[in-house]
Amino acid sequence: MGLDLAPRLGQSEVMEPVPHAHDHHHHHIPLAAARPSAVFAFGIALNLGFVVIEAGFGFLAGSIALLADASHNLGDVLSLAASWAALWLTRRRPSRRYTYGLRSSSILVALLNAVILMIAVGAIMVEAAQRLATAAPVAGGTVIVVALIGVVINGATAWSLRGGRADLNIRSAFVHMAADALVSLGVALAGFVILFTGWHWLDPAASLVIAAVIVVTTWRLLRQALDMALHAVPPGIDAQAVQDHLAGIAGVAAIHDLHIWPMSTTETALTAHLVMPAGHPGDAALARIANDLHDRFAIGHVTLQVETDLEGACRLTDHAAQ
Repeated sequence: MGLDLAPRLGQSEVMEPVPHAHDHHHHHIPLAAARPSAVFAFGIALNLGFVVIEAGFGFLAGSIALLADASHNLGDVLSLAASWAALWLTRRRPSRRYTYGLRSSSILVALLNAVILMIAVGAIMVEAAQRLATAAPVAGGTVIVVALIGVVINGATAWSLRGGRADLNIRSAFVHMAADALVSLGVALAGFVILFTGWHWLDPAASLVIAAVIVVTTWRLLRQALDMALHAVPPGIDAQAVQDHLAGIAGVAAIHDLHIWPMSTTETALTAHLVMPAGHPGDAALARIANDLHDRFAIGHVTLQVETDLEGACRLTDHAAQ
């Protein structure tokens, strides 16, 4: 799940190119991608219907908490739709213009989802602050029923997405749904308190709690998506460990121009120059290096350039590792 387990063969950019054992059309598709109609369409339909119900009863009950949660759920519907579209795009074959295909679209969607949610948080906080100043009556019973329905719907959607959590794109949707289930539970609890105490100020206060939960659950996703968009080394991969591994290969005297970056939310690429004074080690040796990088570090796309001159280092020597 999340990685193509087929062996990866290296590629030398000097005298002898190493043939690839694949055509770059991958099938490492997580649960949500493998069954889009059974997962994403299911989640989108459930949540879209709930948005309509929650918003309608929010207006009728005068509950800013329900309206805030409905607006957040609408964002999640768009998030699910965008994530589904990104998964479809990542499966497109490479072209002469897009030589890696459209794999990075999953990174862009994860980043877009996080940004949209952060904007929604601002709107919720402004409205909640206004309602705290002038608290209006809230129908606690309606709030309880609608919020509990939200717990069931959001929980079911999160459960259906659980198999794709290794993919940041899928995990962003999973986290949103799981957080929504908890938020809806919090709104229901606020409704119970309002029903028995008459503390109507608790409704906008619950909205601020919702905003805080969204920020906490979204901030890390935003950071990770931004790092991926900027081609940072993917989390879970130790760049120094990769460099040490390559430096320990027999015949390698030096390494430079080492780059590790995410091609998508599930795939990682690497390029490096290996200084081997004894000469080119042969295609089989480069293939073994690529397979080792795949098995040890989950790096699936490896391009290695072999050089024999210790003085011929690239101008970018080791800058990326500093």
